[in-house]
Amino acid sequence: FKDGSQKDLLNFSGTVPVKYGNSYNIPIHLWLLDSHPFAPPICFLKPTANMGISVGKHVDARGRIYLPYLQNWSHPKSTVIGLIKEMIAKFEEELPLYSLSSSDAARQSELLSYIAKITEGETDMKSRTKTGGKNEGCLNKVTVVGAGDLGMACVLAIAAKGVADKVVLLDLSEGAAKGGTMDLEIFAVPNVEISKDFSASADSKVVVLTVNSLGNAQTYLDVIQSNVDLFRGIIPAISHYSQNAVLLVASQPVEIMTFVSWKMSSFPKSRVIGVGANLNSKRFQYILTNLLKEEVLAKDAWVIGEQGEDKVPSWTSCNAVANETEAVAAHNSREKVANRAMEVLKGKGQRSWSVGLSVADLTDSILKDKRKVHSVSTLAKGCCNINSEVFLSLPCILGTSGVIEMVKLEEDPLVQEKLQSSAGSIHDLQQQLKL
Repeated sequence: FKDGSQKDLLNFSGTVPVKYGNSYNIPIHLWLLDSHPFAPPICFLKPTANMGISVGKHVDARGRIYLPYLQNWSHPKSTVIGLIKEMIAKFEEELPLYSLSSSDAARQSELLSYIAKITEGETDMKSRTKTGGKNEGCLNKVTVVGAGDLGMACVLAIAAKGVADKVVLLDLSEGAAKGGTMDLEIFAVPNVEISKDFSASADSKVVVLTVNSLGNAQTYLDVIQSNVDLFRGIIPAISHYSQNAVLLVASQPVEIMTFVSWKMSSFPKSRVIGVGANLNSKRFQYILTNLLKEEVLAKDAWVIGEQGEDKVPSWTSCNAVANETEAVAAHNSREKVANRAMEVLKGKGQRSWSVGLSVADLTDSILKDKRKVHSVSTLAKGCCNINSEVFLSLPCILGTSGVIEMVKLEEDPLVQEKLQSSAGSIHDLQQQLKL
């Protein structure tokens, strides 16, 4: 693999019959990972010396094969036989190989040699390691999964903040890099690598999940189920290559997709967190400090619960007061200020770039072990009398191992009631999903 690691994989070599005017036998290699059947095979063309690779929508210059079937791989409905059937159909639309002249054949041999090195685990990264190069495992490496607007925003924000030594953008979209990913390559953003290989994510300290299904789902439940199906082909592979990573989920709905990531990865709860209300909390604190001039209150103010209309303001501590009357007065005064701040907050949407900045903020705290408090989606079971396995945004101290400690909230019956209501509705949705 690209990181220099080696694994014993099951390989199928042979040809698939394709009719493109005439009949052709297209030579291929299929590599089954040890995470099969949950992860899709790695597929390569295996051209002979007199064949050239026709780079197109489904094949890159190395002979790597990309198909919708691979992208949407979902056990148990996806099978190797189904994959081969789609491969034949796509190759009949666009033939992946062409016949070389004798002069072209010599130049093609270099490409064949390169493909052979890839399939045998010999890469430039491995060579650098042998010659005393920097060990990949020691890098502050971050992988962002998904090359949509949110994924691009996360990559650029993390790169701009300078918190990672290397950022890998895992582009799972069909076909060659295009749009923003192409621009990243054109302008050579430092320390950013674009890849379609899960192995490129190996030994990441943080993996940011930004993918969302673009299927034709009709109901909200269908939309979520479509995302769950998408994650089924991603999480096992990601957790396999980066077994000590912190998973940072930005996909929507964040509470449920964080729960799904936790279940599918089998990671400890501390290392699976959602971006949750971190952005809203930062904005809330900013509004209190700069617009309402309540800097003292802002230090302990948080937005918690679930994203959307059901988020609630809360506090992690309160100043000592002389008696109960003063305590009630202080609470009422603070509640009025919080309501004003939340009204201002309502007018602030969440654009991709703003979420990207929030992700970079969280990544910074994790990689640098800052032990800062953030409102992130974490397993809420046991908090506020919540008995179900649901993820909600709560103030947490973050470090290299993810959530180090949950910060205790001030007791407020109304806040607890809202959190319990959110937990109930989220749990009901989770019960209807097919995991």
